[in-house]
Amino acid sequence: MKKLLLLTLILGIFFTAHAQFPSGGFGGGPKKTTVTGRITATILDSLTKKPIDYATVSLINAKDNKSVNGGVTDEKGKLTLQNVSPDSYKLMIGFMGYKTKSVLVTTTPSKPDNNIGTIYISSTENTLADVQVQGTKAIIENKVDRMVYNAEADGTNAGGDATDVMRKVPMLSVDANGDVQLRGAAVRVLINGKPSGTMAASVSDALKMIPAEQIKSVEVITSPSAKYDAEGSGGIINIITKKSNAQGVSGSVNASAGTRQNNGAFNLTAKTGRLSVNTSLGSNFAYAQDSRVVIVNNTQLNAGGVNNISQDGISKWSRNGLNGSLGLDYDFNAYNNISTNVKINRFSNGGPGSATYVINNLPATNISNMDMTRSNMDWNVDYKKTSKKEGEEFSVSGQLSTGRTPTSFSNLLTSALYPNGNLTETNNTAKNNEYTGQTDYTYPFTKSTILEVGAKGIFRNVKSQYGDSNQDFNYNQDVAAAYGVISFDLTKKIKFKGGVRAEYTKIDFNTEARGIEKNDYFNLFPSLIISQTLKKGGTLKLSYNRRVQRPSESYLNPFRNTSDQFNIQTGNPQLSPELSQNFEFGYSTFIKGSIINASVFYRRTNGVIESSLSTTKEFDPVRNTEVTKSLTSFINVGTAQTYGINIFGSYNPMPKWTLMSNFSANTYEVTNTATNVSTGTFLNYSLFGRSAYGFGKGYNFELFGVATSARRTYQGKTDPFYFYGASLKKDILKKKGSIGINTLNPFTKNLHIKTENNSVSGLGTVYQSSNIYYPLRSFGVNFSYSFGKLKFTEKKKIKNDDVKQDQQQGGMGGVQQQQ
Repeated sequence: MKKLLLLTLILGIFFTAHAQFPSGGFGGGPKKTTVTGRITATILDSLTKKPIDYATVSLINAKDNKSVNGGVTDEKGKLTLQNVSPDSYKLMIGFMGYKTKSVLVTTTPSKPDNNIGTIYISSTENTLADVQVQGTKAIIENKVDRMVYNAEADGTNAGGDATDVMRKVPMLSVDANGDVQLRGAAVRVLINGKPSGTMAASVSDALKMIPAEQIKSVEVITSPSAKYDAEGSGGIINIITKKSNAQGVSGSVNASAGTRQNNGAFNLTAKTGRLSVNTSLGSNFAYAQDSRVVIVNNTQLNAGGVNNISQDGISKWSRNGLNGSLGLDYDFNAYNNISTNVKINRFSNGGPGSATYVINNLPATNISNMDMTRSNMDWNVDYKKTSKKEGEEFSVSGQLSTGRTPTSFSNLLTSALYPNGNLTETNNTAKNNEYTGQTDYTYPFTKSTILEVGAKGIFRNVKSQYGDSNQDFNYNQDVAAAYGVISFDLTKKIKFKGGVRAEYTKIDFNTEARGIEKNDYFNLFPSLIISQTLKKGGTLKLSYNRRVQRPSESYLNPFRNTSDQFNIQTGNPQLSPELSQNFEFGYSTFIKGSIINASVFYRRTNGVIESSLSTTKEFDPVRNTEVTKSLTSFINVGTAQTYGINIFGSYNPMPKWTLMSNFSANTYEVTNTATNVSTGTFLNYSLFGRSAYGFGKGYNFELFGVATSARRTYQGKTDPFYFYGASLKKDILKKKGSIGINTLNPFTKNLHIKTENNSVSGLGTVYQSSNIYYPLRSFGVNFSYSFGKLKFTEKKKIKNDDVKQDQQQGGMGGVQQQQ
């Protein structure tokens, strides 16, 4: 009841405030219906009179020089820009090897459509650098608070998935599992500006379920304003998917098959008048392959003696998943819109395994089996109201997210002490329910001075149900938030955007050991961004923000994961959130057709959450004694100071050849707040390189490689590793479809990941060595086809970007699952 009253109060305040301005602004007049039209043109070579396909066209408002629309020409050089409001514009046309051309265009309410006819552009070597800027800007865009990678403008993405796209996004690093980091820290991944239950459960699995052809762009927000939930030490990644806004029916079909995994996706949009219906279906199936795991645990006991356990095992887990969505979008008129979307996802991981053990010089064998299923449903409803005043917007959003994760493990250990076998079985069902209400209002005082205010309520409940009901876990977290952001121009070249977000968090939970516990805290999260435009398209940016990382269900759930009965994993409900302060200075420019983006940053984080290795004693009913085992959980380690740098570059040696590279490096150093002991300072880095070449006649070839340094934690490190791949794609069916082949690590069967940890616990000093041999080599073929006439748009969605995600999914277990 309290939750309902809180949400009602938040929404009621904003409805009341908005009702005072029924005309949509502060004292505005009656609304007028906005009539939109289209602009069409054909782009030809001035000498050969042949059509220029894939020419980049931007529609720029003549009054403020802001880009309002854009696209690329088809194989006949034709271009159509839909939903163009009556006004005066400049049509900017650019293509590699050609002069950039500007054409003045005007549309009016009485004549909203304008067919410009044929536009000729001329070729010249002297202006190649300028034209390359126009071509590459269609792929990479720099904005005041984010960098945008336009995946739809990159022809080499066909046949891949979202993981492949992420590897090409500036500032991101993607490991072999598909887990994403930004500047050495965890990120919050959103889809169309809103969270997904599947993404919260497993980022890598969720990314593999999104075909690259569905992605319009990826936004990397390193300096989120106070409008965003304060979650994400590294920042926010927002994946914008393609959505048709054209009358009629359009869609796409994608399929891939290979030695490692198979994917399929179908998308369909139907629009008539003011109603649009969108639906999608996707599937993923990964073959079960042998993953070898070798673990050694040595414990020097304080009471005297040594406890040694070594194991060498094989797991043969399979992974499959299904997802589907259905969305409706309706415009009541030019100023009122309502939309709703339901998305359902289901993933299944598991399979048999076997291992040989040596337990204090006693040999043993173990037969295991694991089954884990993740089922999630996300349902959101969004209402948006605009007015005749350009940029003014009021919105109300509601979202329901539910998740279920039943998990079961069994182990049959046989040894001289267990001649008939010792069977242990464990099961757990984790349930995650989340209810969200949000309202936002944007008011532009002028075109450069904009005020944004809003409020939000999030109500979360996590339940963990065991076979033994005495161990059930119930966790409630309620968050109430409000924000205000103002942006304006300090000078003609210097822009300012600043604000503050207030969040109140209330928590109560119960555990078997401590009963019911409660906690609440209030935080202010300021944000500040100042950017300056330089000559020749360069930009300087200085930003500051304060962020929080709340532990999610996978960190909190005290369920004891005994899939490996001598290396137990469990969550920690006593975790406190991380709090970080972030400073960034960035520079970006275009130099002779190249894009260069460089930034340095500093981050100070209190209450850093990391996994922690210790020991535990458990009673053995067969031997009637206690047995020492390793236990991995999560703790608040201490305070971290991080310095880092990121350099991204893209260069076109030839019009059809693109070279791209990204280098990220950051320091790692954590000081324990209780003992004031520091880990020392270490360097983490990752390097990505890519070369893509178009041979003509629809052929495109790509090579890429990823290399990482050793990764440090306060207890140990993971050794460096690398992987690489290649793909060849051919456009078919008048460039509406493509076929291709791809490979990953063709000359190396397994990716070897070694991790070493050292820990001092109450029982003694522990050393653990883990060697995982992950089958990464793969070969595959892919096919994609698009039909209908597409016009991509995005809708304002609710954004719950405030919960820390388990990027690695339990360390060792996460690696085994990704087959």
